[in-house]
Amino acid sequence: MKLFLRISLFCFIVLLAGSKATAQQTPNVYRDSVVQLYGVVMTADSLRAIPSASIIVEGKGRGTITNPDGVFSIAVLKGDRITFSCVGFKNRSIEIPLNLSENQYSVIQLLVSDTAYLPATILKPRPTREQFERDFVNNKVSDDAYEIARKNTDEAQRRILINSLPADGREAINYQLRQQANKYYYSGQLPPMNILNPAAWADFIKAWKRGDFKRKD
Repeated sequence: MKLFLRISLFCFIVLLAGSKATAQQTPNVYRDSVVQLYGVVMTADSLRAIPSASIIVEGKGRGTITNPDGVFSIAVLKGDRITFSCVGFKNRSIEIPLNLSENQYSVIQLLVSDTAYLPATILKPRPTREQFERDFVNNKVSDDAYEIARKNTDEAQRRILINSLPADGREAINYQLRQQANKYYYSGQLPPMNILNPAAWADFIKAWKRGDFKRKD
């Protein structure tokens, strides 16, 4: 029994020492795996710098872009896969070597132009001058800012919007507060009847002339 306890204690001490050694070595390993990647991105045909090219570390959600001279610099880890991309060029990817002896890695990345082929467009003239003039006159021109503002402030258009759009939260709470204020104002007495109010009759006549009471199909 004593021999078993001694062996168990010895194994526990060995495991504890090994875990401490691993914990002490982990920061050094992580520190040594960080690499400063820098370089320039250029075109493959004319060796011209590519500004605003994207340099993305795959699977890490990190990246950077090149400056106007095509130069970039970013901190990565050994074994990371780096993708170079830019509009009008094909993507290229590189992998940081795991056996890199230094903490700096420089590259000159060349990107090849990517040609995008669009479908063919056929331009046909009008058969006659009269048809061209007719189509030109009947062509609908988009409204400018002044015309849009005039339509938005039109009274008929505003009535249509009021009747079609639902009330938002601000209008609903204001209506509820007005109802409560009116109820508290006439608390303990009969509220007035608008059937004898000339102003209410005037509003009713204006609404009737506008057609607010017409049936909407």
